[in-house]
Amino acid sequence: MTEAAIPPPNIVEEGKRRRARIRARAAEEKRVRTLVTPEGAALNLKISTFGERLGAFILDVSLQFIIMFSIIFAIAFIAGAFDFNGWQIAWAVAMVLIFFVRNFYFIFFEIGRKAATPGKRALGLRVADRQGGRLTANAVIARNFMRELEFFLPLSVLFSFGAEGVAGWVNWLLLIWCGIFVLFPLFNKDKLRIGDLVAGTTVIHAPKVQLLDDIASAAPTRDTASTIVFTPAQLEVYGIHELHVLEDVLRQSTPEIKRNVANRIATKIGYTPQAGETDIAFLEAFYAGLRRHLEQRMLFGQRKEDKYDQR
Repeated sequence: MTEAAIPPPNIVEEGKRRRARIRARAAEEKRVRTLVTPEGAALNLKISTFGERLGAFILDVSLQFIIMFSIIFAIAFIAGAFDFNGWQIAWAVAMVLIFFVRNFYFIFFEIGRKAATPGKRALGLRVADRQGGRLTANAVIARNFMRELEFFLPLSVLFSFGAEGVAGWVNWLLLIWCGIFVLFPLFNKDKLRIGDLVAGTTVIHAPKVQLLDDIASAAPTRDTASTIVFTPAQLEVYGIHELHVLEDVLRQSTPEIKRNVANRIATKIGYTPQAGETDIAFLEAFYAGLRRHLEQRMLFGQRKEDKYDQR
């Protein structure tokens, strides 16, 4: 091959970058899963990687230790300041508080509205139901209590590895058992823990974003806002969960999905579309109305979680 036939270096580099972008895009597409919600909305969600989950877990465990040490120092300081002699009682109180932090830290945060611990939120992750439904308290409790079997029990076994009086083959059997539980997310495409399999959950990548301006500000156009009006009875049909689903539909779904969701909502609440009314205008108007309605209820301490909540 002559020198004239050799592509210029800039073309070669551009080709490499292009191939790298194609590979990166293909890798990202492999992480996308389509989740169909009970409302009929198909959402394309990106599952988290093993590295993201591990990083979030390390952050959360570190925060747990900080909280536990803070509890011990705080109780010791208070007891010492008041010349307290009942150190056994103080230590018992500290152990009770540490027990709750140790066992209910993950449950407390994941059972909330964000469905994510501080570590998950820092890396843009949250827990979701694999069937697209509402994340229940039972699922959160199940997936987190399984963590004892998956991580903390294997960790205690590793610390006792090679202890006297235990046969060598038993040590290796325990080590293999630990590896299966700890590394289980590496052997399935959705990076699920055993706790996720038991609870029917998954961890998705959901970066922290603010509501889009057109959604947060009751997005309908001026004409639409003045013509599309919903009664309190119509807005009472849905709750916070459906509001979040509708927000996802407005952000990322296709026109066909928006049309199907608009038809479902209109049928459910008994709404008759007006002449010339578009699906997106209806959905944006309903989102704005439902959000205002739920916020007004919460001002009076009335929180409607979803359409099944009859409070």
